[in-house]
Amino acid sequence: MIFDRNEKKDVIALLGAGSMGTAIVRKIAAGKKILLGDISEANLEKTARDFRYCGYDAETCVVDATKKESVEAFAEKAASLGDVKYFIDTAGASPNQASPEHIVNLDMLGTGYAVDAFGKVMAAGGAGLIISSQAGYMYPFPYEAEQEILSAPTEELMNVSIVKEVALQNSGLAYMIAKHVNHLQAMKAAATSWKARRARINTISPGVIVTPLAYDEFAANGDGYQEMIDASAAGRTGTSDEIAEAAAFLLGGHAGFITGTDLLIDGGVIPAIRTGVYQLRG
Repeated sequence: MIFDRNEKKDVIALLGAGSMGTAIVRKIAAGKKILLGDISEANLEKTARDFRYCGYDAETCVVDATKKESVEAFAEKAASLGDVKYFIDTAGASPNQASPEHIVNLDMLGTGYAVDAFGKVMAAGGAGLIISSQAGYMYPFPYEAEQEILSAPTEELMNVSIVKEVALQNSGLAYMIAKHVNHLQAMKAAATSWKARRARINTISPGVIVTPLAYDEFAANGDGYQEMIDASAAGRTGTSDEIAEAAAFLLGGHAGFITGTDLLIDGGVIPAIRTGVYQLRG
């Protein structure tokens, strides 16, 4: 059967085919072409099948987000399918899943490669979204370090002092710094390469969101996460569907005047930290 006779469709590219990314795509994907990118071929096949069984038009591409050439090939494939109107990057590793080196390579460099690559193929009026983390607000980033990040090409980020001297000390610091760099990467792109394409790009910083991968963090540091949840104003965890609602807004026309900024969606964890109501464990 032919479910959709429309041949010219806007393209949605998703890098990182996990539960949060797919929840976002479902909010905006009706009548569009979906390109799923992930390092796991098995995960891609399952996710694409789930989309197709729900009536969506989905294709796949194996991508190693830590490799510049692989990310560029993903962006080129997206552009070959039609006008790339949406790019969503949820690829990343959490502190209890990976070494500091891997986190920096995936969450920071990989994001930079993706922002750069899609900054060359986005269609006018398109929008991008990077999923960062509330952790990006947890390290006191000096102004000088931010300026150094903003002036460095992606390929040189590993040579920036805060990355060399702080981020590689442990996985927690690597994650905090990489996620703050995500905010700066979107800010820089919004003012330069994505601006030139007349496209927007923003970040979302989720708090404690229950996903399959989050259970690795809960297993490793359940008490710490429970304290964080209890200290928050919401008093609960969040869901991927809640992030998807905000993502759909930022990717849509109602957010046409919003670019280069971060939306913190953490249930009040960062306000609790900033006001001293809650103190992070060292």
